[in-house]
Amino acid sequence: MDGHGLASVIHRVAADPVLPGDVTARARDLGPFESPLIWLTFASAAVAVLAAVIALWYRRRVRRWGFTAFGVLLLLAAVTALNSYVGYVRTSDDFARLLQKGPGIANLAGRLLDDGKGAPDPSDDDDSAAAASSRPATAAPGQKIDVVQIADPAHGVPSGSNYVILPPGYFDPANAARRYPVVYLIHGYPFGGPRDWLTSGDAPGTLLALQQHNVTEPMIVVSVDMTAGNPATDWECLDVPGGPQLETYLARTVVPAIDKRYRTLADRGHRALGGMSGGGFGALNIGLHHVDEFGTLVISLPYDDLNDSVGVLDGNQAAIAANTPRRYLPTMDFPAKIAVMLAVGTGAPTDVKTANRIATALRARGQEAVVHAERGFNHTWHTARATLPYLLAFADQNFRASPPTS
Repeated sequence: MDGHGLASVIHRVAADPVLPGDVTARARDLGPFESPLIWLTFASAAVAVLAAVIALWYRRRVRRWGFTAFGVLLLLAAVTALNSYVGYVRTSDDFARLLQKGPGIANLAGRLLDDGKGAPDPSDDDDSAAAASSRPATAAPGQKIDVVQIADPAHGVPSGSNYVILPPGYFDPANAARRYPVVYLIHGYPFGGPRDWLTSGDAPGTLLALQQHNVTEPMIVVSVDMTAGNPATDWECLDVPGGPQLETYLARTVVPAIDKRYRTLADRGHRALGGMSGGGFGALNIGLHHVDEFGTLVISLPYDDLNDSVGVLDGNQAAIAANTPRRYLPTMDFPAKIAVMLAVGTGAPTDVKTANRIATALRARGQEAVVHAERGFNHTWHTARATLPYLLAFADQNFRASPPTS
């Protein structure tokens, strides 16, 4: 099919979805581990201990142990205050998952805290997924979460635990012939991972809430592992010269593997790509490079320049130019139409400015772009979680506008 043929396949009118209040309120709610009361309690306890030390200054042992307790409580207050701001650890399951990233005692504590409920299931035909099944990732009632291990050594990706959220009813005999659209989501960098969209991002609960309120049709969501086995590196989802080819891994390895394994609508009109922060940059860059593969982009906390991450390309000017949307988007040719939603928090004015710049550049090239601004949030997981219902609803409205595949 030529470019004009592709462009005519999909006709849609992009719009910021209007959602039920119950759905949006749920997405904005704080989890129990995000409550400001936690860090305020630690901070108050630290002040109380310091006051006791001052009152009993003449007692040497009290001073020694008091200052130790004060330091520990102050550290806990700082850590929990940061988490309250960022929104990374919402629940005890999230905390268990975070501890399991650590070594020794921390890892053991995380496994003890993990109750195993809602853990994703490893792929039946992939024994290497067994270890991943013990990691917490809560499924909503009726859902099933698979862990699909997709390694791609040829492109420098030694392993990849990709989490696949299957909708309620997927295994019902009545739906045996039904195929589903797919949304691929990418985690942030560095130290992010594919489980983040299931825990910090609450994708399972958001999907179920949208479906229960008849906002969206059932869809499959895949949280993709773009760490290349090294989550500490800010890869930005790039094809790194001399390193992992992460863009190729997603577009040419993960997508075909998911289409082969599950009942997907395997066409660009029913396939969306999204992410948050570094994953949002990756979704924008990969999506623009693969317009023939993704008809919709749903991006939270976007940016269009490599900034400090440019070092991962080791000065390769051709690679830098080819992976900086801010530079290539204004003159880019589009063989097919795409629809893009860019979601930001109003508390991050740089994000708002960037989203509007990207949207303006897309519209100038004849593409559809919508900016959704969520009141009061910053460049954090709070924003990603609060805007996810809008992103998924936006993807759904474009899926419905696409003709069914043969």
